[in-house]
Amino acid sequence: MSNALTVNKNAMALPAIADDLNGYMAKIANIELLTPAEEQSLARRLRDEEDIDAARQLIMSQLRFVVHIARSYKGYGLPIADLVQEGNIGLMKAVKRFNPDVGVRLISFAVHWIRAEIHEYVIRNWRIVKVATTKAQRKLFFKLRSAKKELNWFSQDEVQAVAKDLGVEPAVVMEMESRMHGHDNAFDAPLGVSDERAFAPADMLHKDDDDPSALLEEHDDHTRALDGLAAGLDILDDRSRAILQRRWLEDGKSTLHELADEYGVSAERIRQIEKAAMKKIKGHLMAH
Repeated sequence: MSNALTVNKNAMALPAIADDLNGYMAKIANIELLTPAEEQSLARRLRDEEDIDAARQLIMSQLRFVVHIARSYKGYGLPIADLVQEGNIGLMKAVKRFNPDVGVRLISFAVHWIRAEIHEYVIRNWRIVKVATTKAQRKLFFKLRSAKKELNWFSQDEVQAVAKDLGVEPAVVMEMESRMHGHDNAFDAPLGVSDERAFAPADMLHKDDDDPSALLEEHDDHTRALDGLAAGLDILDDRSRAILQRRWLEDGKSTLHELADEYGVSAERIRQIEKAAMKKIKGHLMAH
């Protein structure tokens, strides 16, 4: 068969679901079911003549069954309308591949495609971070989800029982259960509450001032400044160096009057010595 039938729900003119599932159900409830003979005839028209209207009739006749299947996935907390939409896509894929000569009803063939499409949607959207990525993990995910009737964690005995029933190692069951219990956090919502404040993931983003190259550059500048200051202090006389250190470099800074009393000069003279010392160090730094 060519690609004349594309999996596009708009092209098939299906009833809109939106969020009004009851309204959608009311619309499709009036669509008549096909007899086996009618189904076979339409399937042959689609296969042999690429009759798009035949495909539309086949799809429309099975829409209520898609809703029935989609409802069995309500426990995942996803919008039922979205589950139905995905199931409809699976139905379209099934209709495209349906062989009327095999002798089975369309719904018996389509149920696999409908469930497969819904499964993929659930895996993609049940958690932002995927809980299952391989085919084996997907199978385990849905089997474990069905086996888990309550939201609490399995006991060790239950882990062993489920592992035996599913034919996997207990560690595999525990890992998948851990993934299923994972919770998504809003990007800008607080993760918890503390006495000071709550932090959100957005608070932990990379910041430009944390860039390693910027930090290294800042460290080098700071080191050069300290080295320059030490060299500048070395060119001062003992009194000027001592005054500058006690005025600016020690924890318990001395006042002008304290130093004036110690050196037997006026506070103004101490200020002049301090100013001259700073000017001399600045000139030294600029020269180097």
